[in-house]
Amino acid sequence: MHLSLVCLAKPVLHGYFRSSCSWRVRIAFALKGVEYDQVPVSLIKDGGQQLTEQYKTLNPMQQVPAVEMDGITLSQSLAVIQYIDETRPGPRLLPADPKKRAQVRMISDIIASGIQPLQNLYVIQKIGAEKVQWSQHFIDRGFQALEPILKQTAGKYCVGDEISMADICLVPQVYNAERFKVDVGQYPTIKRLNQTLLEIEAFKVSHPSRQPDTPADLRA
Repeated sequence: MHLSLVCLAKPVLHGYFRSSCSWRVRIAFALKGVEYDQVPVSLIKDGGQQLTEQYKTLNPMQQVPAVEMDGITLSQSLAVIQYIDETRPGPRLLPADPKKRAQVRMISDIIASGIQPLQNLYVIQKIGAEKVQWSQHFIDRGFQALEPILKQTAGKYCVGDEISMADICLVPQVYNAERFKVDVGQYPTIKRLNQTLLEIEAFKVSHPSRQPDTPADLRA
């Protein structure tokens, strides 16, 4: 693999400590052993720093993350993860086998498209007082679909015995579920996988409790 000289510069992750999508990218970097710089973008301060005109030039959707890497700027966490996988050495984040790769993408899309966006800060701010019940409903709905799929695909991890993009998506979503008081014990496969993954160093160092912009009262 031949990377241009621009690849020698550290990637820059513009993200938020508790953002699921930012966390996914942090996990991917950690699994690949890629050093990167972080620029915090608070979704709360100043009415939401992601809404500024300056940030809009990085991510026109005004969401986190935005990643400056190899002379381009990328948003959308799954696109970023797949780019990292395709351009950096280290453990594969998508399996070589096409069937397993399709399963990884299916699980990732269920989480990234079917579950997580419905607890996105922008969405739940629109919901107002019912935001907890709303979030619980859609997380439960998603997990009810995800649990039987994972029963079929999982080994030690979401798809077989190798960590993949599916695992990168699962852990932040379980964290969200716990924030919204969803009983994850109803989903034994999801619970088992999450517990296993949280013991892995890449998931520990990327955790929301250990980021530069983590508030003092939430630090581990």
